[in-house]
Amino acid sequence: MRITRLKQLLSEEQIQARIRELAEEINAVYKGEPLVVVCVLKGAFMFFSDLVKRLDGKPQLDFVRLASYGNASESSHTVNFTKDVEIRLEGKHVLIVEDIIDTGHSMDFLVRQFRARGAKSLRLAVLLDKKERREVSISADFVGFALPSGFVVGYGLDYAESYRELPAIYEAEIEE
Repeated sequence: MRITRLKQLLSEEQIQARIRELAEEINAVYKGEPLVVVCVLKGAFMFFSDLVKRLDGKPQLDFVRLASYGNASESSHTVNFTKDVEIRLEGKHVLIVEDIIDTGHSMDFLVRQFRARGAKSLRLAVLLDKKERREVSISADFVGFALPSGFVVGYGLDYAESYRELPAIYEAEIEE
């Protein structure tokens, strides 16, 4: 399988404008209270970086990496940590930053794990939300953009570890 065509869905300017709005929404909720912001690697790293620069206060930053995809396009529905947070979450406000929610299995797993660790509050910021693909009941508190079905790359999202560097979001046409 290979990508044969990229069609731009969201420009770099649209993404940055929406991130500024999301940061304002998040700042209004937390009002400078201590916050742990957790980036879900690898896909969310660009979104995370641009978002945390605009957050008030001095958020603590940490990272997780989850494995759930057996291949590039189908979830195995079994989720595991390949890198866990290092900061204790008990009694803290936690904001998870994710690139995309589609089936919801990964975020359901992560939210349940962090709740069990005693987070004071737990919210989810996601750049892209594909609700029509949802298999698990989970929703984001802060959503950048809602997208219909289609495979997307760019701005941290990849296809076989390529295309992450693109500054915009593209729908990818894949040829088998």
